[in-house]
Amino acid sequence: MSVVAERPQALVIEDSPEITLLVRGLLEKEGYAVIATPRGAQGLDYARARRPDLVILDLSLPDADGVEVCRALRAFSDAYVVMVTGRDDEVDKIIGLSVGADDYVTKPFSPRELAARVRAMRRRPRVASAQVKRDLGRIVIDPTSREVTVDSENVEMTKIEFDILDLLTSSPRRTFTREQLLMHVWGEWFGDDHVIEVHMGKLRRKLGESAGQPRHIRTLRGVGYRFEPV
Repeated sequence: MSVVAERPQALVIEDSPEITLLVRGLLEKEGYAVIATPRGAQGLDYARARRPDLVILDLSLPDADGVEVCRALRAFSDAYVVMVTGRDDEVDKIIGLSVGADDYVTKPFSPRELAARVRAMRRRPRVASAQVKRDLGRIVIDPTSREVTVDSENVEMTKIEFDILDLLTSSPRRTFTREQLLMHVWGEWFGDDHVIEVHMGKLRRKLGESAGQPRHIRTLRGVGYRFEPV
């Protein structure tokens, strides 16, 4: 008897019927089962009940700020979040990434661009090759369960944050280039690679590092990053 694989789940939180219809059709062609809502509060309810793999989230919603919806979503979900903004403003994008969005597109966007980003996300390696638990002093990483503890306290990580830390700690003291990070974590990247700095800053804060004196994640200007156990 053949087994039918369960379709990945996508949630679209978007108040424009035209964009919702476009995105729904695109995601269904990519193999997703799609549910949509124009309201942030209902979107959070759906996310709690359905546990989607992917969330397309508009920055401007009639009942809520998309940034705050993303922040609330990140409290219980590690879904891949693509934020949709009508403003080509770098500040909006950085704020969205800083609260947990993994990617963004600007209206009007090309359906092919969004499809390519979704495919790149699905191709991303989930874990590094070594599956054993890594004890790196005050930081312990379990690649199998995707859990991180810092000073014996569990620390919640988004998919992007964990994948960055997973790569860097797979070979401590080895320098990984920006290109290697982009390929490992995003699979492909079509935007500004400033996204690396945004996520790296969030990751450092979760590891308890100060901006001026990082203990673990070292930046090699013009080259890349490496992890230093302490």
